[in-house]
Amino acid sequence: MKISRSQQKEKTRRAIIDSAINQLSEEQSFAGLSLREVAKQAGIAPTSFYRHFKDMEELGLTLVDESGLALRQIMRKARQRFKKNKSVIVTSVKTFFEFTQTNPNIFRVLFHERSGTTKALRDAVAREIKYFIVELTDYILALGFDKESAYTQAEAMVAVIFNAGAESIAAKPSQRKELELRAIQQLRYIAAGATFLHKSDTQ
Repeated sequence: MKISRSQQKEKTRRAIIDSAINQLSEEQSFAGLSLREVAKQAGIAPTSFYRHFKDMEELGLTLVDESGLALRQIMRKARQRFKKNKSVIVTSVKTFFEFTQTNPNIFRVLFHERSGTTKALRDAVAREIKYFIVELTDYILALGFDKESAYTQAEAMVAVIFNAGAESIAAKPSQRKELELRAIQQLRYIAAGATFLHKSDTQ
């Protein structure tokens, strides 16, 4: 079946995005990618790249947006799973670690560019992390905490889980299990401390 021009354009755009993601690794950050190599692996001429993206920075911003959205969708699913097994911290951490292992390069976009050389990408990653924190804050608010306390908890929890996830990408299977258990314990400490302070403030 013949595809339309707009469908072909979207297909090529997708190929460029996938080409960039597939080239990322522990040693290769987005900043080190070349437009020529991205275009080559996408099966297009370098000049054709500019029909879809203004420059590599715009491609990077698209990767950050997609990565952040994918992560938020995964964690929403974790909350749905929580309704069944009643362990939000364990379920969230396990789901997050599954995500980093099955989609390591998507996570690398967020982690590497968080402290990357391009301000626009750093700002974009910070924005995605903020969205992640806000969603978690809303969940914690529903547990009865005040807004400031909920946001502080969410911020601390996101920092723990992001650092653990970043470490897990290059870790061996046995080390990943250790990192997972440590993250669960750290999140429990945060939650327990917040609950204690909340009860003290309301007494």
